[in-house]
Amino acid sequence: VCTVVFFPAGTVKGLTSEQMQELDCHVILGNTYHLGNRPGPELVAAMGGLHCFINWPRGMLTDSGGFQMVSLLHLADITEEGVTFQSPVDGSRMLLTPEESIGIQNDLGADIMMQLDDVVPATNTGAAYGWVLRSM
Repeated sequence: VCTVVFFPAGTVKGLTSEQMQELDCHVILGNTYHLGNRPGPELVAAMGGLHCFINWPRGMLTDSGGFQMVSLLHLADITEEGVTFQSPVDGSRMLLTPEESIGIQNDLGADIMMQLDDVVPATNTGAAYGWVLRSM
């Protein structure tokens, strides 16, 4: 991907893949947490990856699932091991570790992947740094 590039930093709803290409979008975002819950990385992988699943021929960036530690904080329990979420859909529990996050992103077929991260104070980077190492 050549930079500077148009990249919507959020979930795109209401536009087709063709419309996104017409807007000269070269990279789109796949949400690891939500795709990991539904439809699930196994199904997406079986359909040829996220590119085929949504008919997107350009770059695909997947987030780590870490943003949901902020947006779904009331449904999350964060530990050194990772983050356990309670599904807002059916109440089931999902442990997202740094390794699991990368595994889901691999199954989704991402071109650009992000390691699991957490918003922490600048004085407390120990767990976040450990998660980076575990993602490699």
